[in-house]
Amino acid sequence: MNTTPRRVEHHQTDRGYVPVYATGVVEQPWADYTATDHQVWDTLYARQRDLLPGRACQEFLDGVERFGMGDGGIPKFADLNKVLGAATGWELVAVEGLLPDEVFFDHLANRRFPVSWWIRKPDQLDYLSEPDLFHDLFGHVPLLLNPVFADYMQAYGRGGMKAFAIGPEALMNLTRLYWYTVEFGLINTSEGMRIYGAGIVSSKGESIYSLDSASPNRIGFGLERVMSTRYRIDTFQQTYFVIDSFEQLFDATRPDFTPIYASLQAQAAHAAGDVLDSDRVFTRGNREGWATNADT
Repeated sequence: MNTTPRRVEHHQTDRGYVPVYATGVVEQPWADYTATDHQVWDTLYARQRDLLPGRACQEFLDGVERFGMGDGGIPKFADLNKVLGAATGWELVAVEGLLPDEVFFDHLANRRFPVSWWIRKPDQLDYLSEPDLFHDLFGHVPLLLNPVFADYMQAYGRGGMKAFAIGPEALMNLTRLYWYTVEFGLINTSEGMRIYGAGIVSSKGESIYSLDSASPNRIGFGLERVMSTRYRIDTFQQTYFVIDSFEQLFDATRPDFTPIYASLQAQAAHAAGDVLDSDRVFTRGNREGWATNADT
């Protein structure tokens, strides 16, 4: 284990932002966080705490409360691991930045969730191109206290190992599933539509946009529909997929995806903003403000 963490970010090149990977697990340098680092956490936490009730799903809000994430300053991973391990057997591990796919999948398959140890700067409160500690910890970790979602994440990691062995097209299909569920998923509850995706709950702007804006589509979740849909990495989403329960999400990972990958390979991918005749449409977006360049 490397005991001298460093920050690993994307590098700007003529091909856009390219990730610089670091594969090691490090110690969280909690004693080295500055007063400014802790203030950034407190500021981000406070505004999401005020915004998310009535927007985020109750399972997420309960997880934040159980962890005591608002007790003041950046939480210690060791303290959170005591709660998390007792609840679902997961463990947080500190990493320097983005991980290669196969390393990330191996962590998830073994119930380890990688969290970037560093936090954004005060002038980056509203946007950061790479995931930092607030996104990883506040956005992802509270739902790992939910047994069904925790099992889904492990199943996803195991599926990722298989997809990586099959090839890049299978890996892209699986990446789309993660993007539209774990990162940008919505859930339909008895109280109304709610957020559970980490990329939304950790973002003030998208927490509002995803539920209130007339621009995006909101479409019922379907496994192959999601896995064949491109997505946006540079703007708010053009389409959000809506699950009915975490059980539905977990059940979707039970089948062997190998024949699904083969079937999808023979089909053209859908654009991020497409609405199909077969879709269960909650909201058809008015497309206002949509970017017109290519999706990922």
